[in-house]
Amino acid sequence: MDDKLVPQKTGALVDVIEEKGLGELLKPLINEIHLFDTHVAGTTHLKDPSVLKEIKTDDTLILQREDNKFDKNAILLFTESKKKLGYVPEKDNLVFARLMDAGKLLSAKIKSIEQQGSFTKITIAIYLVDF
Repeated sequence: MDDKLVPQKTGALVDVIEEKGLGELLKPLINEIHLFDTHVAGTTHLKDPSVLKEIKTDDTLILQREDNKFDKNAILLFTESKKKLGYVPEKDNLVFARLMDAGKLLSAKIKSIEQQGSFTKITIAIYLVDF
């Protein structure tokens, strides 16, 4: 007699999770609540400015808190490919930092990209991701 525990497939739900992952299953349950529009700060100080040529309108951005000696509420902005794009401006980040510190998930989408001389102005919308 074999004492191994063998998982049994029990139906379509297990098949979807195994094939596409749990994230695909939860997508219809996710609601993005628009909170605020702002711009990306710090783009002139990027170590790899090539990211500015890769982004486009409607790209989703990842927000991440940063331990920063200049701004205790600093929030980094990354592309989906994990390239640093800049920061949520210090004048706008207090409420978003508090939400993130409380465990809330935020995301952002690029609304517009404008070249203004040598400066690239990137306007973003910030969303609360609600399940």
